[in-house]
Amino acid sequence: MTAPSQSSALYDASGAVDRVSWLARMEEICEDSGYFDPLGPGHWAFFADEGTTLLVTFEQIDTIRSLPGQMPMGTTLAQEHGWSHLCLIADGDTWYRDPRVFRYFDRLVDDAFFEDFDRVVFYGAGMGGYAASAFSVCAPGASVIAIAPRATLDPAVAGWDKRHLAQRRLDFTSRFGYAPDMIEGTGQMFLLFDPRQTEDAMHAALFTKPFVAKLRTPFLGDRIEASLTNLGILGEMIRLAGEGRLRPADFHRMWRARRNFGPY
Repeated sequence: MTAPSQSSALYDASGAVDRVSWLARMEEICEDSGYFDPLGPGHWAFFADEGTTLLVTFEQIDTIRSLPGQMPMGTTLAQEHGWSHLCLIADGDTWYRDPRVFRYFDRLVDDAFFEDFDRVVFYGAGMGGYAASAFSVCAPGASVIAIAPRATLDPAVAGWDKRHLAQRRLDFTSRFGYAPDMIEGTGQMFLLFDPRQTEDAMHAALFTKPFVAKLRTPFLGDRIEASLTNLGILGEMIRLAGEGRLRPADFHRMWRARRNFGPY
């Protein structure tokens, strides 16, 4: 495993000045312990092999490039704990509905990739929350932390959600399409949402499995991820999940910290 100081220097793409140089830097970072592979024109798989716990995140390239170091948020969290990190990176609002992404996860399953890790945690928010839920089926027993996940954008099921009209053209009826069914083998799912956001609450209601812990964050709207990050709650939840110790009561205890949080 890479020493922390060496790891910090390794996982840094801050010198990239445009997308071309960023992509080149990501390939360079993964040369020795992992890979950075394109999955068609709209997705990439970034894997850093650092430890026996695996954090799987779903993030967007423009958001990543806006962060310090121009690295995925999940890389920073995994690095803090000596974990491995797999990030599925999307170019825009793809919702990961691409057969090349499906085939990539098929290969991971065929290679028993997830079985190499003691614990696996899937994380995502919004579109990423949908993907974290949908693809968790590939890693039975994994924990899932999903912020405001959509169950589907299939208008036959979620026609009441008018927020992603252009993406309704994507196929949500084929493989990995309906997220609430894809979590069947999950160890536990922690679903965070603002009950005052009608559409988010309706999507949350479609996740009916008994192992889904629905954690309400009222008044945060579409700022749940940013707010919980600022509060230190999100990182702590992911850490506890990676240690196999996250429980709903832990979230409720940490959530009380919002009383001292200005934006709330």
